[in-house]
Amino acid sequence: MEADSVATRVAARRRRRQREQRPQGAEAEEGAQQERERRPRRRPGSRASADPAEGAEAAVFREVVTLTPAPLPARYYDPDTTAPVSFYLSSLEELLSWAPGVDDGFNVALEPLAPRQPPLSSPRPRTLLCHDMMGGYLEDRFIQGSAVQHPYCFYHWQCVDVFVYFSHHTVTIPPVCWTNAAHRHGVCVLGTFITEWTEGGRLCEAFLAGAERSYQAVADRLVQIAELFHFDGWLINIENTLSPAAVRNTPPFLRYLTARLHRQVPGGLVLWYDSVVQTGQLKWQDELNEHNRVFFDSCDGFFTNYNWREEHLQRMVAQAGERLADVYVGVDVFARGNVVGGRFNTHKSLELIRKHGFSVALFAPGWVYECLEKRDFFQNQDKFWSLLERFLPTHSICSLPFATSFCLGLGTRRVCYGQEQVAGPWYHPSAQETQPLFGEHRLGGAGGGWVKAHCCLADAWHGGSSLLLRGVIPPEAGSVAVRLFSLQVPLPPKVFLSMVFKLEEPTAVRVALELTTGDASDCHVGGISVLTEEVGPRHRPQPLRVPLSRLARRAGRCGRPLGGGWIQRCYEVSLRGCLLHDLLVSFCRPPGSREQESFVCRLGEIQVVDAHSLLAPPPRVRAVTVSQVRWQPAASEQAAPAQLRLGCTLHWSHLPQVRCFRIHCRRGPPAPVPEKPTFLGLAFACQYRVVDVAVEAPGPGQEGRVEFLVEPVPREGFAVPWAEWGRAVLLFSQPE
Repeated sequence: MEADSVATRVAARRRRRQREQRPQGAEAEEGAQQERERRPRRRPGSRASADPAEGAEAAVFREVVTLTPAPLPARYYDPDTTAPVSFYLSSLEELLSWAPGVDDGFNVALEPLAPRQPPLSSPRPRTLLCHDMMGGYLEDRFIQGSAVQHPYCFYHWQCVDVFVYFSHHTVTIPPVCWTNAAHRHGVCVLGTFITEWTEGGRLCEAFLAGAERSYQAVADRLVQIAELFHFDGWLINIENTLSPAAVRNTPPFLRYLTARLHRQVPGGLVLWYDSVVQTGQLKWQDELNEHNRVFFDSCDGFFTNYNWREEHLQRMVAQAGERLADVYVGVDVFARGNVVGGRFNTHKSLELIRKHGFSVALFAPGWVYECLEKRDFFQNQDKFWSLLERFLPTHSICSLPFATSFCLGLGTRRVCYGQEQVAGPWYHPSAQETQPLFGEHRLGGAGGGWVKAHCCLADAWHGGSSLLLRGVIPPEAGSVAVRLFSLQVPLPPKVFLSMVFKLEEPTAVRVALELTTGDASDCHVGGISVLTEEVGPRHRPQPLRVPLSRLARRAGRCGRPLGGGWIQRCYEVSLRGCLLHDLLVSFCRPPGSREQESFVCRLGEIQVVDAHSLLAPPPRVRAVTVSQVRWQPAASEQAAPAQLRLGCTLHWSHLPQVRCFRIHCRRGPPAPVPEKPTFLGLAFACQYRVVDVAVEAPGPGQEGRVEFLVEPVPREGFAVPWAEWGRAVLLFSQPE
């Protein structure tokens, strides 16, 4: 009964999300009204007001300050700060008693799984990354980010097909930041269900050795968790002996879980780890064979143990048959045990795996972070993945709008369109934007021309990092180019493109954005911008000298100095029947030059947008509410004037096609000219937990005031006018 009740609630949530995503009109307004109804209601005495300086309404909420707030649920919030955190489940009891609640919203991924080519279901060998680092749930557990220095960061997403978040907790729910980052790159995300040792054996007996309703209840919960939090499935890792009754029910459990997941989570995956054999004995096989094939036949894929040799791979070819790509051959990057190759020799393992046509499961590639110098992390990370590059087929981006500032989701400061917003280190993996194809491109011949791309925290146009391109144009070559993105995007009739860059050293080298179009016979490129077609289908559009008047509201920076040395080039291209394949940046020698030319160029942003979409009204945030208010005294008793620390939760109505939200505040009474708001953080859900905002304590008979502003960031990447931001005002007074 309880399982049915939870399923009903999850289905109702799904129907609500579907209604919210309908086109504007009566149905959309109905969905927005339902969204408002399920948000916390205004407190008595709250009212709506308008700020004539902005022309936008702000709901007003009133609070009486109390320093003894009710605690928030420890599972969902950090006990010290009340910052929302990702969580796991430690036992079967916790799993079966779990039910969706109001506090789950922070853990729901905003980013849908991006379409990609080839699709994951294609038969080509895949690459799985199993992230196991120091027990998991480190700084990545802080959903709204943290101020840690030198965090772990992964950014070679175009080489990866599946991401597994692994820990030794019974139910490892992937931190939402990983789901957002992976989905943005078209990579599906799996959690881990693990049982181990004696306690694991007891757990398995409790749900596998009895009637089918027992294992079905476990499977139902796992599916509901994946569906609610918007990740894509599970790695099932049973590493303990199973009784005859339990092992007999394991294949039906896998079949039921897989079927239910496929129905509820499109594209969902269930993978089985090579540990238990069909007799129930815990005996790692290091291969797929007749002793464990029954589990492979019951789910989507098989993750082998790591101590294999080439003869294991040879035997598996016949066992896998047409499902070669569903066998993920495990590679322990730490090189523990009797392995072919790990660490910086991991490529030796991949060479054999790909030789026989299998997928690969890279376990714990965070070795480069855990075991090597933190200050050299980026160099070591790039070295590790460059050694694997020839064995890692990439996938392509398949949707517009496409916009990226190359932000890694961390930095030494936060920058917003060239202006420093906040100084100091930050880490927020959900904020990682689409990453390029890293590596080095070399010209043929003996001239030695090359371009190398790598990430850099030293400067940024937007976010915390940028892409640094270094290279050389040899005397015999007119230009060099590097492919940054592989795409398969059907293009609309008119496309707006933009590139923000700066040259780090004095040079006359010219920088240009290039693209390749599909080889369809009816592809036509032409129109407003004159394009120079080069060898094959590669084109170099001519930049617009001034922004087109009809696009000025969204693209007004085109052709104007941006400050800090940044330059923006804008393009509008007319097409018909074309498929966009690649985005490249080229570097051309200056006219008359015959010498070798070197350059260092920093890329801050690239956009490819349907030009028609720029004419649509910007998104507007509505129905901002304030709830779960918490007051604490200032950290220092000598603070003057007397200060309080404020925490509260903001909610607002659902907005489709929004990348994220920037949250700001203004303290004190309204002024004729509103002050510049203070940036608080980023939200990747339609809610945000304000943590420890300092406000002045009101005197007797007085009211304090703090205003919260929610700025939507559209997927096109443009700034939205203040009038479209959501607003809520909190008025507070001391108890009588």
